[in-house]
Amino acid sequence: MILKPTDLRPHQESQTLLINQQSLERIQKGEQVYRFGFGQSPFPVPAEICSVLAESASRKEYMSVQGYPDLRRAIAEFHSHTESKQWDADQIIVGAGSKILIFCLLAALKKAEVVIPAPSWVSYEPQANLAGLKVSWIETSVEDKWLVTPERLREFCLARADSSLPLVLILNYPSNPTGQTYSRAQLQDLALVLSEFEVLVIADEIYSLLTYSQDYATLDEFYPQGTIVSSGMSKWCGAGGWRLGFVHIPAELGELYFKTVVGIASETYSCAASPIQLAAVAAYSGPQLARNFLDKQIELLVQISTFCSEALCGAGVKVHSAQGGFYLFPDFSPFTEKLKVAGVTSSDELTRKLLLDTGVALLPGSAFGMRPESLTARLAFVDFDGSQILDEDYKEIEFDKVKQGIGEIVGWLQQLN
Repeated sequence: MILKPTDLRPHQESQTLLINQQSLERIQKGEQVYRFGFGQSPFPVPAEICSVLAESASRKEYMSVQGYPDLRRAIAEFHSHTESKQWDADQIIVGAGSKILIFCLLAALKKAEVVIPAPSWVSYEPQANLAGLKVSWIETSVEDKWLVTPERLREFCLARADSSLPLVLILNYPSNPTGQTYSRAQLQDLALVLSEFEVLVIADEIYSLLTYSQDYATLDEFYPQGTIVSSGMSKWCGAGGWRLGFVHIPAELGELYFKTVVGIASETYSCAASPIQLAAVAAYSGPQLARNFLDKQIELLVQISTFCSEALCGAGVKVHSAQGGFYLFPDFSPFTEKLKVAGVTSSDELTRKLLLDTGVALLPGSAFGMRPESLTARLAFVDFDGSQILDEDYKEIEFDKVKQGIGEIVGWLQQLN
């Protein structure tokens, strides 16, 4: 045998992609599925942007590894207008999705300790492992809305076994999987601890434009010298499959680090697709178009989040209504004893039985760094037709499939002995 199992890195398929495949297989068999597992934006890409992509289809040249200059300038101006960020376009790197860019940021480090809040997005830990870095988790609680507190962060920093290792915190807000975000005051308090211990932060702000409150806070404001911001078109523009993301790296981190990240990008994805970059220029050059599109998305998401969280809370589940994005992170621990009788003692068993009994597809909390025995799950409330926001005459928002799926969960809990 050319390769033995011991020759391979321990790894598994992304849980988000896996649940999407499992849902598709059930649908193909004619079985009912409520697709709350895969967090793909349900909203269509605006027609104005799609038309630019169609017009650019013949553009086949390789563009700069760092990204098309016009696009980098458009991104900087767009986020200055929408979020008051003061970015230098020359410090932006455009890539084939923010996912590969986060990997490049980590791979540029020879050694480091990467600390990830539990729960967090499923790919952070595998990417850090692939980059050969040490991974640690910092636990959060439902009482703190799954947010990292300054006290817990300080405690972690003081207890590190090797404080000589560079420390990298990956902080995603609004959060996938919890739907929660940080207030301005909370980020300001975190920044004090981050500055004290010289922590490098990768602030994954891919959902920032889908923050329900217009007063969006960013760590970049309070800790600009140590905060790398990652974002892209996947969520706010509904263009996940287009694979267009970017990172802004502050100049304070040095020219060598920036060039190292660009060098790794050149040896992995080469550049983002040229037609996609040209279409992205249109997306980032129309802040008013984006604002109108986002306002409609947020109006619908707030209503759905409120419905889901109130129904689940009414059934006895611990859950916080989302503050951004399209996720909830329900905690089923109030049903621990009843679930145990049903043979459920872990989040994996919980989501497997829910899918089998009701057709509701959720992702287990363990996929996001929670302890296996944690009875938590991620619920992506995206199983509805997002194109309805394009209808100027719509009077009532329709999300019956989501209502039915939540009803299945509530009914399932009620029948537990």
